[in-house]
Amino acid sequence: MATKKTQISKDKIVSLYMDYTLEHNEKPKSVYLFSKQNNFAESEFYSFFGTLESIEKEIYKIFLEKTVTLLHNDPNYPEYDMKSKMLSFYFTFFELLTANRSYVSQSLNSHKNQLKNLTQLSSLRSAFLEYVVTIITDDQRIKVEKLQKIQEKALQESSWIQLLMTMKFWLEDDSAGFEKTDIYIEKSVKLSFELMNIAPIDSLIDFGKFMFKEKMQKK
Repeated sequence: MATKKTQISKDKIVSLYMDYTLEHNEKPKSVYLFSKQNNFAESEFYSFFGTLESIEKEIYKIFLEKTVTLLHNDPNYPEYDMKSKMLSFYFTFFELLTANRSYVSQSLNSHKNQLKNLTQLSSLRSAFLEYVVTIITDDQRIKVEKLQKIQEKALQESSWIQLLMTMKFWLEDDSAGFEKTDIYIEKSVKLSFELMNIAPIDSLIDFGKFMFKEKMQKK
């Protein structure tokens, strides 16, 4: 009896790739073997992806796209100020990461060289920078004093660094329900917006105390 051919799509390939990586504790060796094992033609793979590495990048971009879709499903979201939108983004994004924590943890720790791990996030970075631009409000532009392109870019880049730091904290978080990550998100987002408003002292001290306490507990 002939084996039933797998109906393939972009999302199906992503799902199969994540399952393979988790089940075998390693990435597929080649497109040929990956396609053969999952019973679809190698040529079908190239209709959606050029390399196996491009799947890794797409996975994190998908997490972001699903986050934004969920945010826009909330009828109140368009009325949020920039800070509230960013907080909503963080909590929704990390809920999705948590639902896929085994894969995320494995993929972002697959190389001893952290720069190689970060290459998987290049598509996420581009999509996230675009998202940040969409939530910069006119009110926020005024606060940052005549926000021009170069200042807008600085805001994007600082937001990206903040997201990376939060992902690192979440990966190391061993608290129940990752409640420490929730606290980190609230304090770090609050601090970043107060820094833009040139009124950071209280939040800086509060955030500093939290991070100092975390570091001491890990020693």
